[in-house]
This record gives sequence, C-alpha cells and structure tokens, in this order.
Amino acid sequence: QVQLVESGGGLVQPGGSLRLSCAASRSISSINVMGWYRQAPGKERELVATISSTSMTIYADFVKGRFTISRDSAKNTVDLQMNSLKPEDTAVYYCNAVVWRAGPDLKLWGQGILVTVSS
Repeated sequence: QVQLVESGGGLVQPGGSLRLSCAASRSISSINVMGWYRQAPGKERELVATISSTSMTIYADFVKGRFTISRDSAKNTVDLQMNSLKPEDTAVYYCNAVVWRAGPDLKLWGQGILVTVSS
C-alpha cells in the first residue's frame, strides 16, 4: 500500500509564509517525480511545482521566486516552502507522485489540504 499525506496547511495573512509537507509511505527514491498541484473553487487543477528523483525542478511562473520545492529522503517527504503569499494563492493543494513504468504510469494523489490567504 502506498499513501500520500499532506500537512501544514491553514490560514495565513497576505505576505506571510507556510510550509507544506507530503509524507509518502514508501521510499521517495523509488518515485520518479513528486510535486504539488492546486485547485481553487471553480477553476481547473494546476501545477505548482515538481521535483524529480534527480532533483530537477519545474515551477509555475506565478510562484517563481516565492515558492521552493525540496525532497528529504531521510523523512520520505516532499516539502513546499511558500513565502510572500497572496490571496490568489488560496486553494486546495494536492501532493502528487508518479512512477514511470513500461505500461501505464503509476499516479498517486493525496487527499488535499486547504491553504487560505486572507486578512
């Protein structure tokens, strides 16, 4: 059984910071890509950032310079440090993991965690 569990969400004022953590029930060294997506009410789910097992990263333009994604193999977690938060960042954030295979890729999703940026 493989599970992804998010933590660290909550309410923060504009300009503040939060750190999200995604804990995997298997070694993240065996997971090719992990990342964070988000979905605001009435909008499509969108990529925030991803990091590969070789530490290659991809960031959405709207978070560059503000968010940092990282891996911690000792804890089997992928973290998202979010600084200079804006009200537009309010959304449910989902952890994602992809394992490449000869057949269909194995795709895993966490339950999602709410981040609210408001004064």
